[in-house]
Amino acid sequence: MQIEKPFSQACENNKRAILSVLERTFANCRQVLEIGSGTGQHAVFLAEHLPHLIWHTSDQPHYHEGIAAWLSDSNSGNIKPPIAFTVGQDDFPNLDVDGIFTANTAHIMQKEEAKLLMESVALHLPKGGIFCQYGPFTHSGKFTSESNQAFHTSLLARGYGGYRDINELTAWAGELSLQDIIDMPANNHMLIWQKR
Repeated sequence: MQIEKPFSQACENNKRAILSVLERTFANCRQVLEIGSGTGQHAVFLAEHLPHLIWHTSDQPHYHEGIAAWLSDSNSGNIKPPIAFTVGQDDFPNLDVDGIFTANTAHIMQKEEAKLLMESVALHLPKGGIFCQYGPFTHSGKFTSESNQAFHTSLLARGYGGYRDINELTAWAGELSLQDIIDMPANNHMLIWQKR
């Protein structure tokens, strides 16, 4: 029996805005690893609209069934089944990728995990590789809105790591150079990093 596909309204709301950025930033990439594929909605939508890419999904194992449900309903031949990957627990996926994408993960992770993520991406991308990091961030300690500050406080109260500052991520980024900070809907940003 096939499980019901998980659904995120946030994914539905932001997928086209994300695609408009990735169409440009991943234009010359061949294989992309998505870290934290979640429901699988982004993977299916983005892979279908970026047919020149091989899109590799990954997440913690308890998300895999939902991701697989989305993949099974897709006709795209360029999406790969999810890899088990928990930052801080699993080795970084051994894939020949020149692009990495993650959405709404940094503020869920603990500080040490977010630091390890940045360091691992910098280590595993080839020179010229692109890392697109979507989500809510602070910049020089400032929140983009009162609602973002309230969400950060609620994340901390629930045991999550909370918002990461762009300056903090830059300090952890090693050979990743921050190329652009793109304003996105709902007070989010897309950070575009490139491996030097």
